[in-house]
Amino acid sequence: MTHSVTIGDTLITDSSQAYVIAEIGHNHGGDLEKAAELVRMAAESGAQAAKLQKRDNKALFTKAMYNEPYTSRNSFGATYGEHREALEFGVREYRELAQLADELGIDFFSTAFDFPSVDFLAELGVPAIKIASGDLTNTPLLAYAAKTGIPLIVSTGGADMEEVRRAVDTIAPINDQLALLQCTAAYPATPEVLNLSVISTYREEFPDVVVGLSGHDVETESSVIAYTLGARVVEKHVTLDRTLPGSDHHFSLEGSHLRELVDSLERTRLSLGSPEKRQLPVEAPALRKMAKKLVAARDLSAGHLLTVEDIAIKSPGDGLRPYLIDQVIGRPLSVALAADDAIQLTDLG
Repeated sequence: MTHSVTIGDTLITDSSQAYVIAEIGHNHGGDLEKAAELVRMAAESGAQAAKLQKRDNKALFTKAMYNEPYTSRNSFGATYGEHREALEFGVREYRELAQLADELGIDFFSTAFDFPSVDFLAELGVPAIKIASGDLTNTPLLAYAAKTGIPLIVSTGGADMEEVRRAVDTIAPINDQLALLQCTAAYPATPEVLNLSVISTYREEFPDVVVGLSGHDVETESSVIAYTLGARVVEKHVTLDRTLPGSDHHFSLEGSHLRELVDSLERTRLSLGSPEKRQLPVEAPALRKMAKKLVAARDLSAGHLLTVEDIAIKSPGDGLRPYLIDQVIGRPLSVALAADDAIQLTDLG
């Protein structure tokens, strides 16, 4: 299997650390300084990338939806269109945030919800384009984004396997730089609907695709489990304050939680280690104290033929291991041994 994708300067493979995306979305509330603060928080917390969402609202929504009243607690405008426009950033804001991310040493990109947004992001020169779960069946958009040659990260919430295969079959012949994220389109998603085992299904079904998790749960444990199952891209929503008004804040991670996630994922990578079972140098002191060796059970003279009664098994374990006892019994000693002296193969005739 060759699961790999390169985003910016980062090669993501089975052996790499988790590529953590801090999904800002529209949790900036249309405020550039808040967005910049979230990018800084992402970098300070150890995330590899910060991400926004890009929409061309008038191209994306029908007139009726654009103009329908929107007066909930989360509204930034009297109509849904006004609400969405209030949250939307343009070229100036994106360039400022991209420059800030570059200075901080992390990647910066966005989800494209429509064709103009793909063009916008491609012209900006982002290192990746995210495709949201809602567009998994939007094969024209998938193909259009794939043709940019920019790596794609595709969420799969609300889909069945046939729809996931169709999406991969649309993208892969055009663009082999693809990450596929298990996702549950519930906000928040509770443990019983996360279905993290799908990660293993994706890895088996798509051996050339990097697999990850877009998590809408409020904790970090699922991301750690996902990494052990083979997820190498982890996307989590972030916020400055979970109590702020907005549809995403309540299930997003604040800075301390994001730091905990990044640290937990790295500890998990280190803990998984190698699949090869071998004795480690760090184990040597404990093994010397706890393991056993073959020693003389009593004083023995040179020429004596060793019997079971002549041999004791004692610590420290710095000599012949007990499993070698059959190679010792019945052989003559070439030297005399005192009680508790180690029995060595070189001392046997």
